[in-house]
Parts: sequence; structure tokens; C-alpha cells
Amino acid sequence: MSTAISVRLPKALANQLNSIAEETERPRSYIIQKALESYIEDYADLQVALDRLHDKTDPVISGKELRKSLGL
Repeated sequence: MSTAISVRLPKALANQLNSIAEETERPRSYIIQKALESYIEDYADLQVALDRLHDKTDPVISGKELRKSLGL
């Protein structure tokens, strides 16, 4: 089930959205949905990284140690 949401965009951003929709032959709603999904995934990844950064019990290893553990 989908939900309709109304947003206001600056003219320049709306023009870019229209251009992408025309180039890809996709509806603007599809482009917005994919962009929002990507943003939410990135935001979740950022939160995990920040949580790990602030977790004093999470060990930190050097790049050299990482490469060694991966056999590189």
C-alpha cells in the first residue's frame, strides 16, 4: 500500500527532477522514492558508524591490521 505525500521543492531542484524523469522515462514519484530509499539507507549506515565510533568497548584496528586480517 502506498501513501501520497505532498512536498514543495525549490524550482531548480524540481527542474532537475523533471530532467531525470524524462531522461530515464520514469515517473517523478519513482525517482523521489528511490532517492529517499537511498538517503534512508545512508542515514542508517551513518548512525551505525557513529554508534560504533562512540562505543569505547569497540576495538579500533589500524589499516595495516585490517589488510593483514584480510590476507592482503
